Amino acid sequence: MPVVVGVSFRPVTKVYYFDPGALLDLAINDYVVVETSLGQEVGQIAWQPRAVGESALTSELKPVVRRATAHDLVERDRFRRQEAEALRVSRAKAADNRLPITVVSAEYSYDGSRLVVSFTAEGRIDFRDLVRDLARIFNTRIEMKQIGVRDQAKVLDGVGKCGRQLCCSAWLRDFAPVTIKMAKQQNLPLNPPEISGVCGRLLCCLSYEVDVYDEARKQLPKVGAAVTTPAGEGRVRRVQPLSETITVRLDDGPVQDFPAAEVTRTNAAGERGCAGCGARRNAEARSSAEDDDDYAAEEPTDGREETPAPPTKRSRRGRGRRGGLKPV
Repeated sequence: MPVVVGVSFRPVTKVYYFDPGALLDLAINDYVVVETSLGQEVGQIAWQPRAVGESALTSELKPVVRRATAHDLVERDRFRRQEAEALRVSRAKAADNRLPITVVSAEYSYDGSRLVVSFTAEGRIDFRDLVRDLARIFNTRIEMKQIGVRDQAKVLDGVGKCGRQLCCSAWLRDFAPVTIKMAKQQNLPLNPPEISGVCGRLLCCLSYEVDVYDEARKQLPKVGAAVTTPAGEGRVRRVQPLSETITVRLDDGPVQDFPAAEVTRTNAAGERGCAGCGARRNAEARSSAEDDDDYAAEEPTDGREETPAPPTKRSRRGRGRRGGLKPV
């Protein structure tokens, strides 16, 4: 198995794998110079050398060139102190060129040979004039990097709904996928302002406890299942996994909460059909069938029954050009 070392380039940012070579005694918080796709950069050791499986590597490992010297660190700190001024100038020049972008950050490489300007925008932007202006001012290589709103919130920092510092700025190194299903599983209101963060996307913390809810729900009946309670039979209206309580609408009308230990499924599957739900599904099926009949009556036919041919490659390419599909 290959031996790798974890390196990060900024505080609370993604950790990348590198090949330590002969430097197997690297310790956490040591500084090293590594080779990246953009050139050499100074990084800090986040994980000590360790063996990983081949499946953990998504591309060829870049090497650790050497340990960082005191001169490397002095140069890095000198250029980082200039980043605030570079950010101010970049924002002013973007405004002068009337570009619909928001410049988020400006970061120098450790030796000042490269300045990476990060920005957010709705679509693709022609920033060639801006690059020429910045290259003339800073006399270095300029690279424009478009980022998302989550990365923007991570860089700018802020306070979340909980009153604490944003997780992405405080400790969260990488973003995990978050879906609306996670909010449903935790019985949270599906009101966008309630479950969205300062970035406008779903809260990252929705994924923190979703596994706990999943495990708890496996032991409880599903919503709509027929159950038996000390007060009689009824159907589950709501499940509270953490408190292990179940809200049941009894057959004689009232709605009551019961501890999960006092509720049992009426049958093994717990899936006895609900009369109201079944009637609604039947009505929707009939409505869908009527719509299909109406469509079939309007569609001209020549009496032949043929299966439509799948679209060819040419038709897909043409549809992409005419339809204005955005590139991924």
